[in-house]
Order: sequence, then C-alpha cells, then structure tokens
Amino acid sequence: METGLAGKRVLVTGGAGGIGSACVRAFAAEGSRVAIHYRTSRDGAEELARETGGVALQADLTVEEEVDALFEAAERELGGLDVCAAVAGFWPRADEPAWQLPLERWEATLRANLTATFLTARGFLRVVERSGHGNLVLVGSTAGRFGEAGHADYAAAKAAIQSGLLLSLKNEIVRIAPHGRVNAVAPGWTYSPMTRGELDPEFVARLSRTMALRKVADADDIARAVVVLASDELSGHVTGELVTVAGGMEGRTVHPDA
Repeated sequence: METGLAGKRVLVTGGAGGIGSACVRAFAAEGSRVAIHYRTSRDGAEELARETGGVALQADLTVEEEVDALFEAAERELGGLDVCAAVAGFWPRADEPAWQLPLERWEATLRANLTATFLTARGFLRVVERSGHGNLVLVGSTAGRFGEAGHADYAAAKAAIQSGLLLSLKNEIVRIAPHGRVNAVAPGWTYSPMTRGELDPEFVARLSRTMALRKVADADDIARAVVVLASDELSGHVTGELVTVAGGMEGRTVHPDA
C-alpha cells in the first residue's frame, strides 16, 4: 500500500540506535529524505547516512540550545521538515527500587526521556508553525502503561510522554496545522543495543507470560508502526493515539515463580 512518504523530509532522533536506525531505514525505503540525529554514535550515524542517502546531525537533546540548532540544521539540510519521529531515550540498566533510587538518577532519567522529548516536540512544532503542516510520532514504552519495578524513573518519564504530553500536543498542533497529527508508539521488550545482555531465554520466558505472542519484538516491528503513524495515507484520521507494539502484553509478572 502506498504510504505517501516519498519525498517527505523526516528527522529521526536517536537515529543511530537500534529502534532509531530501523526507523531511518524504514522511512528511507519509502523514499523519504532522512536526517539522522545522534548524540555520541557518530560513526554509526554517518554510516547509516551513507547507506540511506540521509544526513547525520549531532545534538544533546537535553540541552535547549543544541536542540534548537538541530532543527535549524535539519531544515537547512533537507529544505524543510514534514515528519519528526522522537525515538531517542535512555533506559538505566540498574534495578533500583524507589526507596533506594537516588534523586540524581531520577532527575537524569526524566531529563534524558521526558525533557528531551519535550524539547524535540517543541522544536518540531516551531517548524510546523511556519510551514502549516507536519506529523509527530513520539516513542514511549510499555513501562509507561504497566510500570516497571526497579525503574520507576523510566516508567514515570514514559507515562508522561505517552499520556499528558501526547494528549496535549494533539490538541495544540491543530492550532498551527489544521491536519497536523501527533501519535505515539509504546514498544515492549525489543531486541536492541539498549537491551543487550538482558534478554536471556529464562528472562524472556518470564516476561512473555502475559503476552499473547510469546516473543520479543525486533526493531523493525516498532519502525513499521512509526511509519504507519507518520503516513497520512495510512493513518490520516488518527491522532492522539498510543499504539502498543508488545505482542498483546496485558501486564507484567511480579513474582519469579508466578
């Protein structure tokens, strides 16, 4: 089915990561011109840019001035922006229950996820204000739907993204773009560099107990959902929606022997 994304100008944040790079390739396969944001993975981003005909752009998304500069560079390099996929995020590996969670980590996790996503959304909406059109896709997590023991900071950040931020922005974007849309994707456990070393067979067997499809997603599974939500042809009357890509997950197991 035609997506209508050929020739569209797309920015993917976290574009050198596992889900991000899958999104870059998926948009490029549809004929889009893609700006690939990275923070530290310069080699990976530049290699992906050569592969897809895109452009690699560096920024720390927690720094306001760098986010502003990122959008200026993306507009300059692509001649404008039509779509932004806010994929970048950070999951702290250490299991820290709330009574042991340092304030420093709490604030750093919220900044790397919620604040970075807000600054990304704001930067894109400023472009939309000038152009009068555009679609934004946010990336949350099943942690934001079901919580995640040992990672309350991450779960809180993702819940804010895919609830309060999403539902506010879908009502705000139409003030500046009558057909502009904002949606979100909530991945479950996904094979990516962020989860490398975490997904051993015993752990997968436990986490999949509440899933209809007892398997871990590939990054391409998430990327396809992002592309659908970005496409006016495939989802032109869909806005403010959260699409969960998690094999039919209904919750999380709490006890190892449950």
